[in-house]
Amino acid sequence: MQAFLVSLGVVAISEIGDKTQLLALMLAARFRKPIPIILGIIVATVFNHALAGAVGSWVAAQAGPEIMRWVLGLLFIGMGAWALIPDKLDEDDKPKDASTTMQIFTVTTVAFFLAEIGDKTQIATAALAARFDSIVAVVLGTTLGMLVADVPAVLFGNVAGERARGAWVRYIAAGLFILIGLVTILAVDLPSFGG
Repeated sequence: MQAFLVSLGVVAISEIGDKTQLLALMLAARFRKPIPIILGIIVATVFNHALAGAVGSWVAAQAGPEIMRWVLGLLFIGMGAWALIPDKLDEDDKPKDASTTMQIFTVTTVAFFLAEIGDKTQIATAALAARFDSIVAVVLGTTLGMLVADVPAVLFGNVAGERARGAWVRYIAAGLFILIGLVTILAVDLPSFGG
């Protein structure tokens, strides 16, 4: 349960103001069909984060616990510094026009999958999978975290985007990443939440 809750929280906070949230806002404003957009986000995130989680678990199995503790701790601290940098939607991430529900779903799925490659939430997923022993709990948590941040952006469009872009959100995300990094380096056990 701890892996799920930590994964959910880390990704939900770090996703706010991220380029994929901006992509969700843009898709919602352009197509005005939230269901295929939300379904596309789910499919893209599950595939992307499952891949990232598998890589994180594999790396954890190859390295010793002491090396992994330092690598993960420094990775989380680095992601905290990265979270302080505001994200912008790249021109290449803008979807092409689509009119049918299936086209909107496909555009969303492909755009989100590509936008997540190398993104801080994908790297966080790999690091969390390496940190915790349950890839399924991590992927479920990070996927739900993406939805917690992106579904309101889809449903409320630009109104949600204006409220979510404050610098304070980046500071909270950065602080959370840095805290997890320090806890990992210092080998402090996080409190258990029922599992």
